[in-house]
Amino acid sequence: MIKIIRTDSKNEDFSNLIKELDAYLKVTDGNEHEFYNQFNGIDVLNHVILVYDQNEAVACGAFKEFNTSSVEIKRMYTKPQTRGKGLASQVLSALETWAHELGYTACVLETGIRQKEAVQFYKKNNYTNIPNYGQYINMTNSLCFEKKLV
Repeated sequence: MIKIIRTDSKNEDFSNLIKELDAYLKVTDGNEHEFYNQFNGIDVLNHVILVYDQNEAVACGAFKEFNTSSVEIKRMYTKPQTRGKGLASQVLSALETWAHELGYTACVLETGIRQKEAVQFYKKNNYTNIPNYGQYINMTNSLCFEKKLV
């Protein structure tokens, strides 16, 4: 049975999933991992979605305010053994709904060019490429996306 909850970064299940995500990114980001990792602290994340399958936390995502009208999607992860079930789409949809409820009109995010599955996932979920923003402006391995919330 799938259960989706809203929580924050103090949730232990979220912390455990992030440890798995960071281990994965350390491999895929290679030499650039430390650069990216400095922007992925979870202590500032007050809006976290967790998905449970049979009472086990299997997927997560979060957002933080980007500007007065947008949030930045952060820390999206699904355990490898539960991928392909649409859980990441449920997380993303729940984050978008929550952001919209709080009055935000858009979501932005950054993902790595090497995370081919993530790039396809965001395109499939109606995110469009935008110029790299903030700390990612000169990062050739970064791709930035945006989606307007209706």
